[in-house]
Amino acid sequence: MPFIFAREAPKLWRKVCAETSTELSLLAGNWKFVLAGLIFQYLHGVAAHGVHYLHQPGPTLQDAGFFLLPWTFHPFVFQLKKIYTVLIWCRVFVYLAVCQMLRIITFYSTLLPGPSYHCREGSNLARLPPPESALEVLLINFPQGIVYGCGDLIFSSHMIFTLVFVRTYQKYGTRRCFKQLAWSVAVVQSLLILTSRKHYTVDVVVAWYTVNLVVFFIDQKLPELPDRSTSQPLLPMSTREKDSKNREELDKFLNGNSANITT
Repeated sequence: MPFIFAREAPKLWRKVCAETSTELSLLAGNWKFVLAGLIFQYLHGVAAHGVHYLHQPGPTLQDAGFFLLPWTFHPFVFQLKKIYTVLIWCRVFVYLAVCQMLRIITFYSTLLPGPSYHCREGSNLARLPPPESALEVLLINFPQGIVYGCGDLIFSSHMIFTLVFVRTYQKYGTRRCFKQLAWSVAVVQSLLILTSRKHYTVDVVVAWYTVNLVVFFIDQKLPELPDRSTSQPLLPMSTREKDSKNREELDKFLNGNSANITT
């Protein structure tokens, strides 16, 4: 076993170095998209924190999900890569940015009283005192400002992230069992969000169809990611991989010739 490890370790290290070099070269050509995506995550956090200053606590709205899911269900606290990491993250950031822009527009358009207990009348956290400076808003009071936010309801940010990653893995993932598990987790999370009173049912329902529609239409506009299994590999292949590829090409050549002869 030590001999096998010592023999394979240099090959593994070369693959890791080659993979890292490839991803860094892709990052050098796409860093603006990655940076823009990261900046927008911060801007979304500022917007969600800002609406807390405007939140007006009031009676909790009637919600079908709250009746169906009572509080008693409170949630408890390889070389096989088909795509390149940098390119997939660029795509994910586009999905997130568009969904979050729509979310910011909706929760600033109509401010609803938050269903969480800390957002109800009588709670000191239901509405923040007016900020003393713009810096106070920009710092978003992390992490308390994220945990105890109120007013950023329609639609659920939790479901945006979940559905974006699930849809992405559904398209580019390789394991069917993981895809089924991911969709199951998304459904379960939807129920847990309601039972914990983080959102109204409408917030979760709107997120389900909005995110899926956004991903669908963006995929129609963006160029498809290069498939590493069919494109020219950027990583060095081992001797075994080269032999396997040569045999595959030889089989295709012989089958093609045999077909031409018979005709």
